[in-house]
Amino acid sequence: MAMHFIFSDEVVLLFDFWSVHSPAGMALSVLVVLLLAVLYEGIKVGKARLLHQALTSLSISTSQQLIEETDQHSSSSDSPQVSRTHLRWFLCHFGQSLLHVAQVVIGYFMMLAVMSYNTWIFFGVVLGSGVGYYLAYPLLSMT
Repeated sequence: MAMHFIFSDEVVLLFDFWSVHSPAGMALSVLVVLLLAVLYEGIKVGKARLLHQALTSLSISTSQQLIEETDQHSSSSDSPQVSRTHLRWFLCHFGQSLLHVAQVVIGYFMMLAVMSYNTWIFFGVVLGSGVGYYLAYPLLSMT
């Protein structure tokens, strides 16, 4: 295995069954790696939006809960509002954890693909990251 970047249409990517031996196969592999990079950027934005949404909704519900408690002069903390707030926080945290695992797995797949030292695959990852950033990051400002 070459330890420098080469231009070739033959490569084994990630698994033994993903063996490329033709220009058409290389083009398809570059497209798949490019889409993985776009998905990686999309997941990063999804995690950020989910966190923003969770913090916004939880801060509103927590302040509403404090107003209600002050109005009712109650000192019990087992109200249904509290349990719903905790459940919502747990679900958001669980969703973020799943997105994080997916992001890490896709990131390692892309790293291993680049470590094939095939220049076309490297270009696919770089181009996919750029396209993913271009498409996904404007969605952050739409909150």
